[in-house]
Amino acid sequence: MRERMTAGGRIDETGPDTRRLTIPSQSQNQRPHYEVAQLDDYTGLSRSNFPWQPPASLALSARVSANHLPGTWGFGWWNDPFSADIGLGAAGRRFPAPPNAAWFFYGSSQNYLALNDDHPTAGFLAATFSAPRLPWPLLTLSMPALPLLGLSPTARLVRRIAQRIVRDDAATVNTVPTRMHRYQIVWESDEVRFLVDDNLVFHTSVVPRGPLGAVLWIDNQYMRFPPDGKIRFGTLPHPGGWLEVHDIALYSNWTGSRGQQ
Repeated sequence: MRERMTAGGRIDETGPDTRRLTIPSQSQNQRPHYEVAQLDDYTGLSRSNFPWQPPASLALSARVSANHLPGTWGFGWWNDPFSADIGLGAAGRRFPAPPNAAWFFYGSSQNYLALNDDHPTAGFLAATFSAPRLPWPLLTLSMPALPLLGLSPTARLVRRIAQRIVRDDAATVNTVPTRMHRYQIVWESDEVRFLVDDNLVFHTSVVPRGPLGAVLWIDNQYMRFPPDGKIRFGTLPHPGGWLEVHDIALYSNWTGSRGQQ
């Protein structure tokens, strides 16, 4: 997997098959700038060449430096949907796309990433997004309308349309992330299963559409798309923190026994 870091981010080998992804502290008195430490296998690729389709499995052991870090961190698969317009976490200059993802995702309270308002919107989640691939000419034609998202009626309409296009599912993961746990995601054509320490914690039939890229990261950004429809995103002051990952295993065409809840 490739390393991607901002100037202050670091990725260090802290032991056999162990890497620590670190972002530095930023003062509350400074305007925060984007910081990320990331491992991925899709940087520089077009979405059509992202390497993963079901059936596949991702497993790793992980812990973080604190329970409630500002920003986001996690690991799993996604299609890097916002790389052209948001620009904070962009791994390449691609047109925006509807999100497809299956991941363990932590978002601090400033985040609101569910389209279904019955689902959890922040905290440590097992989550999926599933959306059709839209033709790029349609996406290009829609980009001049993005400034209208600042208007409440338009923003709410866009959110209602997004709810019809994008399916999402999520559950809170009740574990202590500062302790080392073994996490696994099993992505099949009709189901995604999430396991912690070999115990099934969440399964869903909301399955992302590939191809996707694998990603592990920690950063200080947030994004909100709440019921008022107004998209908000930016960076947060950060005390400094790290995500440590051990024994990363990715399998294609994987089959295995189901975990027990």
